[in-house]
Amino acid sequence: MAKLLSARLHAVQVRPYLADALFALHVVEDRSVPTMAVDSYWRCYVSPGFVARTPVEELAGVWVHEVSHLLRDHHGRDEVYAREHEEYGPGARLRRNIAADFEINDDIYGDGLPLPAGVVLPSLLSLPEELLTEEYLGMVSMSAITPELAWLDCGSGADGQERPWELGPDGGQGLSRQQRDAVRFRVAEGIKGRPGDAPEGWRRWAEEAFHPPQPWRQLLGAAVRSAASAPGAGEDHSYRRPSRRSAGVPKVVLPSLRRTPPRVSVVIDTSGSVSDAELGSALLEVAAISRAVGGRRDLVSVISCDAAAGVAVPLCRAENIALVGGGGTDLRSGFARALRSRPRPDVIVALTDGQTPWPSAPPPCRTVVGLFPRRTRRVDEENPDYVPDGPPPWARVVTIG
Repeated sequence: MAKLLSARLHAVQVRPYLADALFALHVVEDRSVPTMAVDSYWRCYVSPGFVARTPVEELAGVWVHEVSHLLRDHHGRDEVYAREHEEYGPGARLRRNIAADFEINDDIYGDGLPLPAGVVLPSLLSLPEELLTEEYLGMVSMSAITPELAWLDCGSGADGQERPWELGPDGGQGLSRQQRDAVRFRVAEGIKGRPGDAPEGWRRWAEEAFHPPQPWRQLLGAAVRSAASAPGAGEDHSYRRPSRRSAGVPKVVLPSLRRTPPRVSVVIDTSGSVSDAELGSALLEVAAISRAVGGRRDLVSVISCDAAAGVAVPLCRAENIALVGGGGTDLRSGFARALRSRPRPDVIVALTDGQTPWPSAPPPCRTVVGLFPRRTRRVDEENPDYVPDGPPPWARVVTIG
């Protein structure tokens, strides 16, 4: 135990931003554990033989490795993956464990934590680094390396499948859900406070911990419906039903105000920086937008826009729309083309990666921007301090994906 706790202290010294998480783990000695493993209740199961034969610096790396599984919620994420793909059993468990190790090991070693022999890295399968567990699981079968890594077992905290040695929810010294969330928040807060101490992968994790992913399809649909139902959108006078105010004006028939379905122009960024997958997603959103405004596809038009706007195409079937582009990006021409349409749209929806100039003044209608996320933004080689403009404040912005 003294050697194990010395290794944890070394891990805290070289990775101070993980200190709260490392001290939150409760150690359980168990000779049936191959090396070290964790469960979702933040218990760390340790083999005494493994500790005895492993140097302190390498043990420190194992501490960081195991707590990384818990901070990144591999238990919950891999449970979801196994349920969605119906992959159970020892082989599927090992695949999920390997993919989880691929995700975290590229951020662990170096700067005081030596790379041990046999560590599982994406380079074993010539895969890129800095991907997520789910991405690695979808890229390759891993059948070529699973026989060599049959010894690998980081516990249910790494792959969501309980082990015989684990104490379970009724065992002692486990953390409640609220306590586990509090530990994650404190670690993320520390990384955000001193981002220079943490690698890029941990900084991205901390950003998502503060701003978790949102159900963007629901948000985008709600934004379109909200814009379409705003006062002044799709309203007109009609004599089909006289106004109730007519009773106060004898011999005069006043028209009533009725709501007509709003017209929507969808401007799709087709520049070279937008991928084919994102364009396919944009077409799916066009179909969803038509449903959000009452199913009137004749009131929805689509404009392809890279450096110049194309023709406004009426929506018949979203999957049959040809998206033309591939050059630079300037959505200002797309906005101008939408506003030249007659009748003029009540709502403009722009689907873009955001790397574009924006109109200098708000258009005379509601605007919703569906923003494809980007890890890195465009740079200006002549001006290293250049930061591209984000969507303007007059637009309702929903991040897609």
